[in-house]
This record gives sequence, structure tokens and C-alpha cells, in this order.
Amino acid sequence: MKQSTICGETFMSLSCLYLLIGSCFLIVFPDTSVAQDYPDKPVTMVVAFGVGGSADRMARAMSTTVSEELGQPIQVINKMGAGTLLGANYVLGQPPDGYTVFANTFSPYLLNTILEGNAKYTVGDFAYINFQWFDEDLIALYQGSKFRDLPELIQGIRDKPKTIKASVVRGSAGHLMAKLLLEVSGIPQENLNLVTYNSGGQARAAVAGGVVDFIVISATGSETIREYIRPLAIVSHEANDEWNAPSINEALKPLGVSVPVLPGSARGFATTAEFKHQHPERFNILVSAFQRALQDEELQRQLKRSDIGSRWTGPEESEKIMETSFTIFKDYSYLLKL
Repeated sequence: MKQSTICGETFMSLSCLYLLIGSCFLIVFPDTSVAQDYPDKPVTMVVAFGVGGSADRMARAMSTTVSEELGQPIQVINKMGAGTLLGANYVLGQPPDGYTVFANTFSPYLLNTILEGNAKYTVGDFAYINFQWFDEDLIALYQGSKFRDLPELIQGIRDKPKTIKASVVRGSAGHLMAKLLLEVSGIPQENLNLVTYNSGGQARAAVAGGVVDFIVISATGSETIREYIRPLAIVSHEANDEWNAPSINEALKPLGVSVPVLPGSARGFATTAEFKHQHPERFNILVSAFQRALQDEELQRQLKRSDIGSRWTGPEESEKIMETSFTIFKDYSYLLKL
């Protein structure tokens, strides 16, 4: 009887031990079976711009290596229109299951659809995987312009209303910066003949051909027109040696004014916040796939050859960038309505 009791106690102890081990396993590896099943079918990568644009090139360049990391094909499709509003709504309308990834220039375009485009979503409706491509804005003159520096240009806008033209991409950070320069200098907005385009290519062609006097646009994409322009300043806290351009507020010092330094374009990938909330383990699998892809040396070389950014920023920092950018654009969005 005693031995039986002892044996019974011993058996119960082992059972408890097995249960304890099992419980620990579940705690350490929650939803493992679900995570291992994902992904089990092709993933769609939605680009909010047309084929051949910066976000599209980034998405297609990344898709092959990310596909290899996920073990499933990735189909890149384009849902362009309304300043990325159509693409954003399309992504939010898909099932929150992790089979739709959003490729976009989130700052400033997603911000503008919220502030100016009557979007029903918020910055927090998206879960940012990684922002990998940043591009500061360049202020540059047409090569044949008579102006020598930024203060002279601004003085010319003040002294000769409506005679100086500039080109920008509608709703971009460059668009807002062109207006901020007038605002802080106390110059009426109507003094500048500001021409807005829907693409960077059109805006750059205008300054390269001398149709406008200057441009405010992303620096990286302006490499193709380098020989036709003269840099005046970079919209950054630091000077840019590559363009031999002073920082924007250093260039403005002779005028005794300064501007808030707007973040340039921030391109990357996201999913919906609803997906992250419902399937955190799947979201982590996506994040890890993108992170490992950017560690691939061949992909890094390919991105560099194509002048595509390849930085690992991560979900948390990418989210902070969006929140900060949204605050700045919200504070000054009234200028885009003038």
C-alpha cells in the first residue's frame, strides 16, 4: 500500500512535470502552429504609384529576395491615384491576414491624403514594417539663372512679384517648403509663380529646360538633371557634400530667418494595423523576412546600383517618423491651401 502510494505520488509528480513543461512551451512559443502555416500562398505587394516610379522600383527590387525569405511568390501590383489614397484604401480593404503588403512613399503622400485628401484612415491604421529609402529635398536653380544664392533668389521674388517661376510636385514636402520660404520671409504667396506637377519627372524637366527658375524636389532623383541645375541648399540640418549645398537654414542666415526642416520622402513597406493586432506572429515573420532580405549582399549591391535606399529602420522607428512627419505637416498644411 505504501509502495503503491509512493508509486502513485511519483506518477503524479511526473504528470505535473510534463504539464509544467507543456505550459512553458506554450508560453515561450505562442501560436507556433499558426505562425508555421504562414505564408502558405502568394503574397501581393501593392504599390500606390505607377510602374517605374521610385516606390515601384523599390517594391520590385525587394520582391524577389523577400519572396525567397517567405518561401512564397510575391506579386507586385499598382493601385495609383488620388495621391496614394486609392492604394491605401485598397490595402485597408483586403482581409487582415498578412497576404497584402503596402509599398509607398509614406511621407509625405500618405500624410497628405489624410490632411488634404479627405481620407477616412489615420496614420495609426497602418503597421509599418520598415522605411528603407529616405530622400532629402534639394533647392536648385536652372543652370542659366542670374541668381547666385538663396537670399538673392528670395529677394528677387520679393522685389519682382510673379516674374519668378518654380516647379514642385503637388502636395510634396518640396511644395510645402517653397511656400514656407515665402511665409518666413514675409513675402505674399502670390509673388511666386509656382507650377505644380503630378510627377517628379515633369517638375525636373521644367527646371532643366529653363521653363521655371528653380525647383524644390528630392535630391536623389535629381541626379539625372545634375548638369542642368545649380544647387542652392539642401533641406536638412546638415550640409550635403555630394551636391556641395549648405543646409537650408545656413543658406538663409543672411536673411535672418529660418524654416522648420521638413523630412524628405520616406519610402518603405507596411501592412494594416488590424493585421498586426490579429496576427502578431505573422507580422513578426514579415518583419524578419524584410530584415533578412536587406542583409543579403547581392540585394544590397543591386539596390545601390539602382540608387534605391537600403536602410533598416525597423517598425518602431518607422512609426515614430510617421508620427513626427504628420505633426509637422499638420502644423503647416494651411499653406498648401493658399
